[in-house]
Amino acid sequence: MTRRVTVSLDDDTAAALEQLDDETGAGQSEIVRRALSFYAGNYEGATGRQSDALEQYYRMLSSGEHVLLDIDFLHAFLEHLYAGGDPDAEFVAAADRVSDYHASEYASRFESVGELLEWLSFCGFLDVRHEDNGVYHAVFPSEAIQWFMTRFIERSTADLPGDIETERGVSKLIVTERET
Repeated sequence: MTRRVTVSLDDDTAAALEQLDDETGAGQSEIVRRALSFYAGNYEGATGRQSDALEQYYRMLSSGEHVLLDIDFLHAFLEHLYAGGDPDAEFVAAADRVSDYHASEYASRFESVGELLEWLSFCGFLDVRHEDNGVYHAVFPSEAIQWFMTRFIERSTADLPGDIETERGVSKLIVTERET
C-alpha cells in the first residue's frame, strides 16, 4: 500500500534532497523512504537517546576489550591469512580458543543464535536477515570473512540452547537454529 505525505522543507533540506536526487538518480520519493527507514532504524543514536547495545559497546571499547578497526585492515588481514589455501594452523587454533571462550560468555548473554547474529551484525561483521522457523541469512563482505566468522559462529554458539546447522555459500551463510 502506498501513502502520500506532504512535507515542508527548509532551503537546506530541499538542497540536500535535490543533491541526493542528482547523485543517486533514485528519485525524491525513494530517497525520502530510505531516509525515513534509516532514521527509524537509528532513532536512538540520532536523537541522543542511549540504547543498551550502544552503551554495552561503549563499555567494551572503553575497557579495551574491543577496539575500532578499519574494515579494510580486517579484510587485508583475513585475505592474507586465507590466500593460497587454508590459514596457518596456529592462527586457527588461537581463533578457536577465542571462539570457545566466547561460547561460555554467550551462554549467559544470549538466549538464541538470532540474538548473537544481531549482535555480530551490530559489530559490523555481517548483515543478517531472519526468516521463519529459526532460519537466518548472513551476508559477509568477503569469502575470507565468511570463513572466519562462520567458524566463530559455529564454535561460539556451542553453549547456547538448541543446535545450529550452517550452509555456506561464497559470501553468504544460512544458519538454522533447532531447539533441543
